[in-house]
Amino acid sequence: MSRAVINEKKFLDDRQGRSFSDVVNDPECPFAAVLDFFSDSDRQRRMEESEIHHDRPALAGVVRELESQPDIEVFLQELHHTKSKRLRQAVGVLVRMIMEARGWKKTGRKGSLGVRATRNRSEPNHNSGGLAFWFVRAERYVRESGMPFQSVRERAKSADAALPQGSTS
Repeated sequence: MSRAVINEKKFLDDRQGRSFSDVVNDPECPFAAVLDFFSDSDRQRRMEESEIHHDRPALAGVVRELESQPDIEVFLQELHHTKSKRLRQAVGVLVRMIMEARGWKKTGRKGSLGVRATRNRSEPNHNSGGLAFWFVRAERYVRESGMPFQSVRERAKSADAALPQGSTS
């Protein structure tokens, strides 16, 4: 699959993206670095593999690498909670745009990326456990053409339905 390239114009032309013009136009916000990060075809492939092979949100495939980008890491560590939250929300919109461009659709469900630490107003709002340090949840996606594998839940339901009545596994 060819890579999806989302630039500032495409982002701001999107129905949700346009509501994040404050993020795109904030000179302190590393949104250009975020766009550059997500334009990489290997990262986009890992986002798809996260859904297909690991049954995790697409963002889970790249979130640690994203959070370790110097400009992005510094911005998320700053105490300005609202700006950090807006950037994280804009990342969610960007991930959706990329996944849709690559033939995926939203499920309407979110998957966990981390467990929020107890809030301390003197520190940035981060996680105490899970995969990501800054992101808590992310949208789940399915291929428009159908998923190549069943989830464990779907397989368990099929296996239970195949058992004779009154049997236990």
